[in-house]
Amino acid sequence: MRTAYNVETVRAAERELMARLPEGALMQRAAAGLAAACADLLGRVYGRRVVLLVGSGDNGGDALYAGARLARRGAGVAAVLLAPERAHSAGLAALRRAGGRAVGVEGAERLIEQADLLLDGIVGIGGKGGLRPDAARLAEAAERARAAVVAVDLPSGVDADTGEVRGAAVRADLTVTFGTHKPGLLIDPAREHAGSVRLVDIGLSLPPQAELEALQHADVRRLLPVPGGESDKYRRGVVGIAAGSARYPGAAVLAVYGALRGGAGAVRYVGPAADAVIAHFPETLVSDRGPRHAGRVQAWVVGPGAGDDASAVGEVLASEVPVLVDADGLRLADRDAVRARTAPTLMTPHAGEAAALLGVPREEVEGARLASARELAGRYGATVLLKGSTTLVADAGGGAVRVNPTGTAWLATAGSGDVLSGLAGSLLASGLSALDAGSVGAYLHGLAGRFAADGAPVGAHDVAEAVPAAWRDVTDA
Repeated sequence: MRTAYNVETVRAAERELMARLPEGALMQRAAAGLAAACADLLGRVYGRRVVLLVGSGDNGGDALYAGARLARRGAGVAAVLLAPERAHSAGLAALRRAGGRAVGVEGAERLIEQADLLLDGIVGIGGKGGLRPDAARLAEAAERARAAVVAVDLPSGVDADTGEVRGAAVRADLTVTFGTHKPGLLIDPAREHAGSVRLVDIGLSLPPQAELEALQHADVRRLLPVPGGESDKYRRGVVGIAAGSARYPGAAVLAVYGALRGGAGAVRYVGPAADAVIAHFPETLVSDRGPRHAGRVQAWVVGPGAGDDASAVGEVLASEVPVLVDADGLRLADRDAVRARTAPTLMTPHAGEAAALLGVPREEVEGARLASARELAGRYGATVLLKGSTTLVADAGGGAVRVNPTGTAWLATAGSGDVLSGLAGSLLASGLSALDAGSVGAYLHGLAGRFAADGAPVGAHDVAEAVPAAWRDVTDA
């Protein structure tokens, strides 16, 4: 499992380690890993032009020491000092001893234009808000340049704890981060600024409770339901789907499709799209008596394509089994009814739906995804899967938020969310917790989207069709 920790936790771990090491040893560890990553990116170091963008903190010191290492290998290294009087003195001395030079901000843009590699050491993980004018100009010049841009620990101008970007910020091709991932490296919009991320182990001792978790194949494999010799369709779990309407019958079909691929033993469908569902999936158990009288289920999915039918949403929320609420169901669900539930509830909004539930503009949710997911989970007392460029799963009880590492922009297509709802609902019915069902469902859905698209446009039915391949990829790894 990949984990990320907030700045306060990282700083405490650094202080504890520095107390046991010789002075400067921790920075040298970071600089060594940073220089190695830069050398790998350059391929050949000798004769290359490297420009360091250096602020006043330890982040700038890391850049200076790494620059010194590259200079000793024959690179031409110039450090642009944004605050010369506050530059890391020992790092600057090391750079000069190695043959590097230091310049001011004036004239730096020409150096940046000619560079083969730019090292962003302007602001460290404690920075808040956008970059100041001089730094912003350097960031803009770096974005125009042909050089590869490497960020030191975190791209300057992004918020390490939240992933928010409140102004000008560096856009890196590679971020070399130290000790642990920071939340901003895994959450958009900051993630878009980080490029590829390389983690350098510097020996930090971190607590077991992380700020963020990102499942990997091995984690998902351990969570996937596997039928045993005594399994039958009921022991494997039955998921109920209350979805669709005369206007949106396809939502019901796609939700059922996702559910059939999710590992449950059977799918019950309740709603006005029964004919369409049976035509596509004759194995579905169909009822016209409403959710309350549909028969035994281990979990419900309610809301996709439901239109304005609040009765089904109310009946499902009154049940005593886990419930996934999506799409129209989010708008129709009474918050007090959700909070009063004793069984788990998983809500799966996209940014627009989350914004409507929180009473804020959509842009606020997209710019502060982590805070929005946590706020919504707290308000409703539910687990929230916030869909989007970075899918987050926040548990009602707090703890680490899960960030989904799979997916593709091609998943932004009509009906894709309906497939995810059915898939995650099926995992709920098979016995996974709301947090695990949402996280595993998002992981498989994202992986299936990659397989189905393969770099080209894809439809929601293609994503559902590719779920078994994603499942096999995880279990065979």
